[in-house]
Amino acid sequence: MKIDVDSYAPFTLSPAFISRYQKRPVEWGFGALSWVTFKRTYSRNGEEWWQTCRRVVEGMFTVQRIHCLERGLEWDEQKAREAAREAYDRMWHFKWTPPGRGLWIMGTRFMYERGGAALNNCGFVSTRDIFHDYSAPFLWMFTMSMLGVGVGFDTRGKGTVTIQRPACSNEPHVIGDSRESWAAALGRLLDAFVGKGSLPAQWDYSRIRRRGAKLASFGGYASGPAPLRKLLETLEGLYQSYVGLKVDARLIVDTMNLVGRCVVAGGIRRSAQVAFGDPDDEQFLDLKQDPQKVAEYRWVSNNSILASVGMDYSNVASRTLDNGEPGYLWLENAREYGRMKDPANGADDQALGSNPCVEQTLWDRELCCLVETYPAHHDSLEDYQKSLEMAYLYAKTVTLVPVGNETTNEIMQRNRRIGCSMTGIVQAINRLGYRRFFDWCDRCYEMVREMDKSLSNWLNIPQSIKTTSVKPSGTVSILAGATPGVHWEHAPYYVRRLRVTQDHPLQEACQKAGYHVEPDEYADNTMVISFPVHIPNLPRGKREVPVREKVDLASQMQHYWSDNQVSCTAEFDPATEGDELPRILTEYEDRLKALVFLPSRGHGYVQPPYEEISKQEYEEMKSSLKPLKVALEHEHMLEARFCEGGICDVN
Repeated sequence: MKIDVDSYAPFTLSPAFISRYQKRPVEWGFGALSWVTFKRTYSRNGEEWWQTCRRVVEGMFTVQRIHCLERGLEWDEQKAREAAREAYDRMWHFKWTPPGRGLWIMGTRFMYERGGAALNNCGFVSTRDIFHDYSAPFLWMFTMSMLGVGVGFDTRGKGTVTIQRPACSNEPHVIGDSRESWAAALGRLLDAFVGKGSLPAQWDYSRIRRRGAKLASFGGYASGPAPLRKLLETLEGLYQSYVGLKVDARLIVDTMNLVGRCVVAGGIRRSAQVAFGDPDDEQFLDLKQDPQKVAEYRWVSNNSILASVGMDYSNVASRTLDNGEPGYLWLENAREYGRMKDPANGADDQALGSNPCVEQTLWDRELCCLVETYPAHHDSLEDYQKSLEMAYLYAKTVTLVPVGNETTNEIMQRNRRIGCSMTGIVQAINRLGYRRFFDWCDRCYEMVREMDKSLSNWLNIPQSIKTTSVKPSGTVSILAGATPGVHWEHAPYYVRRLRVTQDHPLQEACQKAGYHVEPDEYADNTMVISFPVHIPNLPRGKREVPVREKVDLASQMQHYWSDNQVSCTAEFDPATEGDELPRILTEYEDRLKALVFLPSRGHGYVQPPYEEISKQEYEEMKSSLKPLKVALEHEHMLEARFCEGGICDVN
């Protein structure tokens, strides 16, 4: 057991305190859409919001309590109880929230027994050492993706290994009914093609539980053996075609993408990936030019380049103009700087990449926990600082929970990296004013750093290498009614699409209530539900905001707030703004660490999470709707390939 909750009494909030919230109506940000999102995505076994808040807050203080008691550190029960009540109330009112991973897994038996990997939003793995251990980075991707972690990876291992014709065994390989057994099968197949071990006479899937069986510990429903069978069969065919050839960027990316497709089809969660390649690798840059392969599995990752300050952007920008890829990561900035307003310190000099939405610089096999705050939901700086304190406390607490991978655990315990994120930033600027908001950012960043010194000293752990981010927010922002991250609201009228596994109770309930439901064009065993949304009194939708203004807001947040990175997917009009992309990249390359663009039209994706509609279309969709009537249990979110700003919906 990673957290010995059986030997130490767990921390609990009093029933008298909790009773104040049980009957209160929740102020869901987008009404029914928010409620459905919560019930589909974060509610365990039919939890109500007050129960989820209780599980999360009791879980975080239980982790702190056991950490202190095991090490003989000071623990003040009364002080902790007061802080827990404050954290609960502010979470209940959507002044701060854990990330989606925390809403789902914090405070569960699974977390205490299996550790903190599933609590972390994101990770990164490098392929630079595949000549020593070929399957290792792919297995790390597979394992972390099955726990709900979004993972970035690189193509640094290209050219270092030659694929061989595999030896074959006369014995079958029996695959057990566990994540570990699935990963072992994948590892055996990959290693066989580099001369390590052999392929079995056949893969025996008979021990894998049937599709639709409930997963008691982690939650959700079993996929059956079909996704794994498809993965192994497709990979074997792919690697047979490479026999005698060196591993290239295409093979690395395709292997990772096929792993991601398996995870999505398995219904375990989205598989959010980002692939980092060289800006002069034409093969890598052309991967999204094959429509058939994109439709089959290359949709899984957003592809970005490891850009360098001073490079010529004309070639790669012309590709970005076409479909929004590649994105850009200036790794030298990420390694050298915290906030861009502060002097370079080189604190992140071993970073090799980032997570899928590029708000976190990460070392090889590092994980990171993010947390949300909502400055627009506060009346004063002091009020916001109190919420930020609770959010920081949550994120730092997650670093106390060990993960199963020894290498990952060692890196995380050294770096203690966290990401205190702001969301609803445009709303906050509209409410507070431009200068006042950035004054809040500046002052609150200094407060977080001071808190980190104090809390790290109390817990007897290292200070966090970095502490602040701007994440795209994902479906958590829907609960609170916040604009996601640094992005503007989509439009006055739009369709918001949610994904659920096929045959989930929500599918039938939404169909009966008049919502449009259709199969996912990308992922097997997945259905897409469309919700009409109206935003009254919207000053400007994101298409009315110039692309340069979007990028500039990201640079301001990188300057005043984020010492990790800012996730920004800057939508642009290819006809009127496309020529600006190389100039924008040149002008902002020393003010940003990462940037992604997305053409506002013709990006090539069907069923995007947001799609603008007319007032008439909205009214027609709305007129056919009936009240939803369903008792919902949990279903992991399946936003497989988009950020809230446009491409990857990670958290």
